[in-house]
Amino acid sequence: MKQLKIALLDMNNNHVNQGMRNIKEISQQFKKQSGEDVSITLFDVRSKDEMPDIKDFDIFISSGGPGNPQKEGLAWEQKFADFLDNLWEHNKSSEHKKFTFLICHSFQLASIHWNLGNVCKRKSHSFGVMPIHKAADGEKEFLLNKLPELFYALDSRGYQLIEPNHETIEQMGMKIVALEKVRPHVNLERAVMAIRFSDEIFGTQFHPEADSKGMVEDLKIEKNRMAMIEEFGVEKYLETIDQLDDPDKMRLTHSQILPKFLQHAAKEIMKSPVLA
Repeated sequence: MKQLKIALLDMNNNHVNQGMRNIKEISQQFKKQSGEDVSITLFDVRSKDEMPDIKDFDIFISSGGPGNPQKEGLAWEQKFADFLDNLWEHNKSSEHKKFTFLICHSFQLASIHWNLGNVCKRKSHSFGVMPIHKAADGEKEFLLNKLPELFYALDSRGYQLIEPNHETIEQMGMKIVALEKVRPHVNLERAVMAIRFSDEIFGTQFHPEADSKGMVEDLKIEKNRMAMIEEFGVEKYLETIDQLDDPDKMRLTHSQILPKFLQHAAKEIMKSPVLA
């Protein structure tokens, strides 16, 4: 039996984060249910400069993380940029494709690397279960096909991708598949919330891995709780608490996007007679 090798890229830089717990749990659940021989390896990218070699793995999930996604001249930043370039070139030239999911901070890093728009600081930190709209191309995106046009996910970010560079996006064959909620009373550009970078690479600026347990833990952190109350008020904060176990909101998104990505990637990889 072929072994399916998954690399998890931890971008949290030693900060306590529920996202990696979620990613590990989803990956372990996939391993348990897939019927394949699956290995899962964790890489601490930012605090230990660990980076997988793409030739050694089949699937990569790169997490969110804190801080400014703009380059600061750190060693791991160049390693991650090389990883993106190597991944892109490999998938162009090899029949043995490598599948990658980029979440929040990783999504922003990739957007900067490929010059896909303006990645800048938000006016205020966004945190909470937020509505997200499918873009026109999102209606054809299979990872979103079980979600309604307006779906919900954890949004937790101090930075954003806005003012997309449509020319570059089109030239590279990418598709914007989700956008920030419509705010008619706010005169601000809507952020891009998800991109189909290629047939094998997908990314979200929200957190599809998040579950209600992790959200409760995140809201115990005063910075997150106060950021939400300051931007949306106590009423919205209490409403979010009530929404956490709603099967049509964050739970639906959690059950769909990342598990479906892993299932699809495994199916495509296992079609190949020999793994790269």
